[in-house]
Amino acid sequence: MKTKLITREGYNKLKQEHDYLWNERRPEVTKIVTWAASLGDRSENADYTFNKRLLRQIDRRVRFLRKFLPEVTIVDYSPQQEGKVFFGAWVEIENEEGETMHFRIVGPEEIYGDAKGYISIDSPMARALLKKQVDDEVVVKTPQGDKEWFINSITYQQHSE
Repeated sequence: MKTKLITREGYNKLKQEHDYLWNERRPEVTKIVTWAASLGDRSENADYTFNKRLLRQIDRRVRFLRKFLPEVTIVDYSPQQEGKVFFGAWVEIENEEGETMHFRIVGPEEIYGDAKGYISIDSPMARALLKKQVDDEVVVKTPQGDKEWFINSITYQQHSE
């Protein structure tokens, strides 16, 4: 079961995607489909077939977003989170070999596309880090066995939205 949490930025991004698909992209593609359909034989009309498929993809994504957005809980920054790892935190961790990782813990729907440096709250790494503090040692269970990490820093983005 996926966690139904999302950061304010993630929510706004998905809302913008919905609005763009519904108000701009879908009408553009619908015009092309209508024009291509008017040319007659649809079976060999690449414009028609391609754009009809594109229209189905757009509609599927719009349906998903319309169902998903009302169901999620937006998690905004709260001063009580300071000093510990919670949803929305940027965390830097380091292992004994000196390798570091820096990422933000976000909702499962936020880790796709251009979301570099984000991990899902549902991942084993995020689960192991929750409620920990700087300098805590964290053991993460991986397919290659247990891995030890130390928390170097925890920061939050504060928004005035």
